[in-house]
Amino acid sequence: MTEDLMQDDTESGDRQFVTALARGLDILGCFKPGDRFLSNHEITRRTGLARPTVSRLTYTLTRTGHLIRDNNSGEYRLSPRVLQLGFSVLAATSISERFSAEMEALSMGPNPYVTVSLGERAGTRAIILAARRSHQAVSLSMEVGARLPLFYSAIGRAMLASVTADEREEILAQGIREFPGQRQRMEEGVRDALRDFETYGYCTSFGGWRPEINGIAAPLRSIDGTTVYGVNTGGPSFLVSPEELHEHYGPRLLDVVASVSRT
Repeated sequence: MTEDLMQDDTESGDRQFVTALARGLDILGCFKPGDRFLSNHEITRRTGLARPTVSRLTYTLTRTGHLIRDNNSGEYRLSPRVLQLGFSVLAATSISERFSAEMEALSMGPNPYVTVSLGERAGTRAIILAARRSHQAVSLSMEVGARLPLFYSAIGRAMLASVTADEREEILAQGIREFPGQRQRMEEGVRDALRDFETYGYCTSFGGWRPEINGIAAPLRSIDGTTVYGVNTGGPSFLVSPEELHEHYGPRLLDVVASVSRT
């Protein structure tokens, strides 16, 4: 067994933390929407793990049924067992069902190019749980399972702004460990999130994640208060302006979130 796989309880001083398991989950998480097969070389590049470690973990994940190996290319794809886990999460997330009608109403607002989405935080990403968009050909394509960066997207910033200062510092530290070269940009993202939340009650990202995307988002807590979700309204920047989002969608977004929080 390689040394980095053996460091399962000492890497962060937490003897309950199993590094090998975390690294296996990192491999499953490095598959992006649109990826079908990934090689060990590409998985190594995306995760930053050593090549021998990746080989052992992909072999193990194949044996457990979470990855499928193509016999011709030797590359790997996610198996239906991983999809089953995702559906289990969605089935347990009643917020998606409770928020369905409100999402539909928001997406059918004055601008036909707006998309409304609901997300939950996973590490330094916001994972989209549900999305509603107009039937216009030009709209923001936001699929269930899409992963958005917390520090740059409106929906991620809404989650950051609504957690405690200690939680926010912990998330920021995690982001810096993952992407040390983006420290200043992530810190600016946190400041922008807090400023917007104090000013508007929601957070903005006008080209902050991608230049062609504008969005605003508000946090939404679960009934028991243990989980923070984000509700995002946005669209292509050349069709959905910051002014329109502030004027027409900001108040409606806050009303909808407040209404769902009371039910």
